[in-house]
Order: sequence, then structure tokens, then C-alpha cells
Amino acid sequence: MAQYPPIMKDKPVFLHGGDYNPEQWIKEKDTIWKMDMEYAAKAGINTLSVGIFSWSMLEPRENEYHFEWLDEVMDMLAKNGIKAVLATPSGARPAWMAEKYPEVLRVDGERRRHLFGARHNHCLTSPVYREKVRKINTLLAERYKNHPALGMWHISNEYGGECHCPLCQEKFRAWLKERYGDIDTLNDAWWNTFWSHRYSSFDQIESPSAIGEQGSHGLNLAWKRFTTQQFCDFYDWEIEPLKRITPDIPCTANLMGNYPGINYFELGRHLDRSSWDNYPMWTGDARDAQVMGLSAFRHDLMRGVCGNKPYMLMESSPSATNWQEINRLRKPGALMLQGMQAVAHGSDTVQYFQFRKGRGSSEKFHGAVISHDNSMENRAYKEVSAVGKRLSELTAALGSAPENKIAVVYDWENAWAMKDAQFGHRYNKQYDETVIAHHNALMRCGYGVDVVDETCDLSGYKMVVGPMTYMLRPGFAEKVKVLVEKGGVYVSTYVSGWVNEEDLCFMNGFPGPLSDVLGIWDEETDALDATQHNHFIWEGERYEARDWCALVHAKGAKLLAEYEENFYKGYPALLVNECGKGRGYYIACRTSEDFLADFYKKVTAEAGLEPLVKKMEYGVVCTERIGANGRFLFVMNTVPEEKKVTLPACTEIENGNEMAGEVTLAPYQVLMLKRK
Repeated sequence: MAQYPPIMKDKPVFLHGGDYNPEQWIKEKDTIWKMDMEYAAKAGINTLSVGIFSWSMLEPRENEYHFEWLDEVMDMLAKNGIKAVLATPSGARPAWMAEKYPEVLRVDGERRRHLFGARHNHCLTSPVYREKVRKINTLLAERYKNHPALGMWHISNEYGGECHCPLCQEKFRAWLKERYGDIDTLNDAWWNTFWSHRYSSFDQIESPSAIGEQGSHGLNLAWKRFTTQQFCDFYDWEIEPLKRITPDIPCTANLMGNYPGINYFELGRHLDRSSWDNYPMWTGDARDAQVMGLSAFRHDLMRGVCGNKPYMLMESSPSATNWQEINRLRKPGALMLQGMQAVAHGSDTVQYFQFRKGRGSSEKFHGAVISHDNSMENRAYKEVSAVGKRLSELTAALGSAPENKIAVVYDWENAWAMKDAQFGHRYNKQYDETVIAHHNALMRCGYGVDVVDETCDLSGYKMVVGPMTYMLRPGFAEKVKVLVEKGGVYVSTYVSGWVNEEDLCFMNGFPGPLSDVLGIWDEETDALDATQHNHFIWEGERYEARDWCALVHAKGAKLLAEYEENFYKGYPALLVNECGKGRGYYIACRTSEDFLADFYKKVTAEAGLEPLVKKMEYGVVCTERIGANGRFLFVMNTVPEEKKVTLPACTEIENGNEMAGEVTLAPYQVLMLKRK
């Protein structure tokens, strides 16, 4: 059992708040700021994120600083019992900096230096930019180190993008020299004899570009890895003065789910707590089960990148967003589900973007706690207030965390390599969708699930699922073998064990180092278009195979199902291999989530794994958090229609009512229970 301290040590409650931009209202501060504090108190808001895009207000001209307005904001927050998640302003630099120091502006892949504008338009390598960031961060830390409102540091905002300027090229080459040592080793690792692309010097290497080299998979992988390390290094640069001056104040950077540009498992190792921005694309109908399934996966992923500690929901929209293709209103109850789902998966916060709507620019119609009508009768405000009240009743669960025995593997480097690879479904291999489908199927069976990457420790799990592990990174196959030999279960699929960490194919047959655990030889793989299907029968039920069909041969594994059609009729579609005290399963084709749910229900039972809830209708999912105050069960109806679930003996956290047996859940209802 793990019990974690509160995120803010002097605020031992679930944090409820949002992104606040009081500087946008500085001319009306005597009325608007006062109103904001009144509305915050009535909605149960106890944290506000401030200073995120405030550099031009803090330093309107070089070395001319104006902290007076922020002093006033911090004092106002403290007076009203609200903690500040105080941001470093590096997410958007002021115009004077771009004008005087053009090197701070990013260069894109086509080698064009961007003009001032938008945000995240800065070079992470630039000595000037780093100096300016270090200076403003130091001034912030020195000024507010003893301020009672300071609760946490919010580093920049949604790190992302990349820069291809000469400074970054030079740093990339230095990184390559450190990784490979000499140019021949790099050439061999990247298979550069192909197309006569061998380099004779590191100085000849450029980052990938549409006007240069973009077909070298080794180069593309190296650039992605380098970019991730750039962000890790820049994050460490940002927090150095904060950790030195305010060592007891935690730091975070808000992440973006399965954003493809950064390996968050690498960046997560640098964070005190992970935090992320969740914007589900609600439909208002039965499809919301899948919408919430995607959010559930991302919650587990964002918890996983920082070691499964309680994390932070840093942003979510209180009503319709403004940037999705269709910006729907949330049905009644959806906002509560959105917030409580985060708590259910291990978040100790529910926060919003934004606290107050602005009057102008691109986010003026994005959802907010306080809308343009300034009304407490606004539906979004009332629903936010209801979330605040409910969070205040959950303090017993604060600091608790899931202790799941099942993990699903999601690996950024594997995703990068597979996207580059030219085979089968060239442009849409659906790696993310496949991992999410396995995650959702396990949740449908009543289990909480961790999300890990190939570098993570697997020793605490009884079952690990590795869908489409095309790339096997060093040590992963060995960890899988240990897991299985000691009695665990490993589930693999088509397109697994094809290449090593440099994207070089394994010789002597696929799935490479996983062959012994799975007991198969994967000879070749067919890609089916949308009009083509195959089928197989397992446990008396007929299931569809689509998109991918691997043609494999049993090399010790036992046949569980076989294809019915095509020239590979009779080939295995599903196999199991006894290995040591455990089992390795191989699913040779892409299937529906219904098959996966049926499959995992049987396999988990055979492995001795007990679901949190044994009987629930489609659309209902559950999670568990365990801590010093007990075991907390969260049961969620993710669709706008009534659903039934059969509960173990529990009491409701909020009112102490006892519950057990069959219960009907209202649309979007969330039960928060303490298990007996």
C-alpha cells in the first residue's frame, strides 16, 4: 500500500481550480478581480494557475520588470485561501525579445525562421533564450519564495514542437557523437549503405527535412530521441533556480496525453508530479463510452509516466471547447463524470481551462467557469460548483493510488518507428488505437490497468499486454521472459518483435527475442482493406479478423483458433505457449473489442486475477485507489442512459450509505465507494 503526501503540503485536500489570466482584466481589477474571488469561493475553487503567458506583462521591455500586478494577485489569492500554481512564462516570449534576438525564434524543417507570433515559437538551444528564461524564473522564485499563496510551480505550458536552426543542428551532432562514438558505428546502426548514404563526418548530418533527408529511419528515430532530451534538459534548466530557492515547492509540466512529439516516459522522470490537459470530444450519445475509454487510457498513461504517483488533471473544459471540429455542449452530468474520472484514475486535482472567459482573441469562446454573462446561474458554473462540493467530501482518498496487477505497454519510440516503417497499412497502422482497444477491453472486464513503456519494471504485475511491440528495446524481451517464467501472463499480437532499438530487423525470424516466450515463428503478415475480412472460432463463438492477419507457425505453442478463409485457412489465429510457470499468448490478427473483452475475461480468470466488479453492463467501468484510509472503488457510467452493475459490499464515501448487489446507475453517474 502506497500513501502519498498532498501535492501541496499545506493544502491537504483535493485541489480544485483552473487557469486564471487576471492580467487580461487589469484595467477592471477593482471589479473583476473582486468578483472572481467571490465566485471562486462559492464554487469550491482552492487553486488557480497564474502567470502562464505573462512574460510581456512581467517584462514589457528588456530588463524592465513589473511584478506589482502579480504581487497584488498573489496577495489576493492568499487572502481568499487560494493557492497559486505559479507558472514560468517561457511558453510565449515577448515581442521585444524576438525583435532584438532573432536567434530565439524557431527554424522549421524547411529551414525557415519563423516570425514572432503564436506560442512555443522558441529555440530550446539558444543561449540567449536560456539566459532570459533563467533570469525571469530566478526573479520569480526570489520574489515569491516565502509568499503564502505559492503552492506549486507550473513549468512553461504544453511543451512541444522542434527547432532545426544551426544551433540545434550543432547540438544534435554533439548528441550523436556521444551516443554512437564514431561515424562508422552510426552508419552501421542506421543502415546507411542503403542509397549510398554513408557519412564520412558527423558534420555532414542534418536533421530530417522535406527538402533533405527524411527516408532514413535511423536518423528520424535519433532526431525524435534528441528532441525529447532537449525538452528534458530545458525543463531541468527551468527548474534549477526554483529547486535551489524553493526546494519544498513541487514542479510539474502539463502534458498532452499521447502527444507524439515527446517521449513522456523520459520527461516524466524529471517531474515531481505529472499533470495533463484532458479535452474529451463528447458526443452526448452511446459513443461516449469510447470517448471516456480514450480518456481513461490517457489518464492511466499520464499517471504511469511519473511512476504511478497521484497526478494532476491540470486542464479540462467546463463547457464546450472552441478548437474541436464540433464543439458540443456537455449534457448534464458529463462535467461531473469528466472530473471524477480523473480522480478515479489517480488524480488529486480537478482543474479547468479556463477560469474566466476572455473578451477577445482565439480563446474568447472556449469554455470557462465564469462566462461572459458573469452569472452564477450559468449551467457550467453550477456544475463546477457541484464538482467542488463533491471533491471536498473525498479527502479520505487523498494521496491513495491504484495498485493494479495488469499493465498495457505503450511505447513512444515504438510508435515513432512503426509510423516510419513501410509495410502493410503504410499510413495508418493504428498503433495507438490498438493499445487503447486492449486497455478498454480489460476495463470492460472490471480491472484497473497501468500503462507502462518497454523501459519500465514489470516485476509487480501478474499480466502484461504488449500490442504491436514492433520495436523491442534493450532488455524488454528479457523482462517479459522473467515475468512469464515466474508464473505471469504475457499477451502479444501481430506486428511484434520485428526490429531492434535502431529499427534494424531481427534475423532468424520474427518475433525475434520473444520467439521462445510465444513459441511461434511469424512468417509473413497480410494487410486487409476495409472490404476484406477473415474469421475464426474460439470458445464456440465466431469472431471477425480485419486489417492485419499474421501467418504464423506454432513452434511449441498450442493452437487455440485458426483462420477460416483465404489461402491461409487453417493457420493459427490465436495461440498459447507454456513457458516456465506462466503463459505467453499470441493474437495473430486485429479483432473487435468484443473479442478482446471475451478473451481477457477468460485469461484473467485462468491467471487468478479478481475483477473489481464482476458484473456490469457495457458502458460501466471501475477503478480502485488504495491508501492509508482504505480501498476506494469508483464505479462510472460513461453513457447517457441507465446501466446496471452488481457491487460488492461497500459504503458511499459521501454519505455512508451501504451498498451491495445490483444497482442501476443514472446517465453519467459516478459512485465513489469505500470497500468493506
